[in-house]
Amino acid sequence: MSVKTRNDALSGSLTLLILKTLAIGAMHGYGISSRIQQMSDDLLRVEEGSLYPALHRMEQEGWIESEWGTTESNRRARFYQLTKAGREQLDQQLESWRRVTLGVSLVLESA
Repeated sequence: MSVKTRNDALSGSLTLLILKTLAIGAMHGYGISSRIQQMSDDLLRVEEGSLYPALHRMEQEGWIESEWGTTESNRRARFYQLTKAGREQLDQQLESWRRVTLGVSLVLESA
C-alpha cells in the first residue's frame, strides 16, 4: 500500500468516525475527540492536529456546519453538527467501510 493510499484510508476513517460521532448530536471538537476515544474503549485517540483540519475540510464539503456556543464548563467553542449531505455521506461511507472490512476478513480467514 502506498503512503498516499494509506493516508487517504486513514483520512477516510477519521471522516467516518467524526460523521458517526456527530450523528449522535452536535458537539464541540474536544467532545468529538473524547467521544471517539470513549466509544473505542480508549483504542483510538484523535489529536487536535488531525481533528480540526478534518472538521474544516468536512465543513467545506458541506457535510457539517458549525456555530459558536458555550460548553458545559462555560467556555466558548464551535459546535459541529451534521447536515443532510453529511448524513448521506455517512451512509455512503458506512457501506463502503462494510465492504472493505468484509473483503479484508475474507482474505484473512482464507487458507
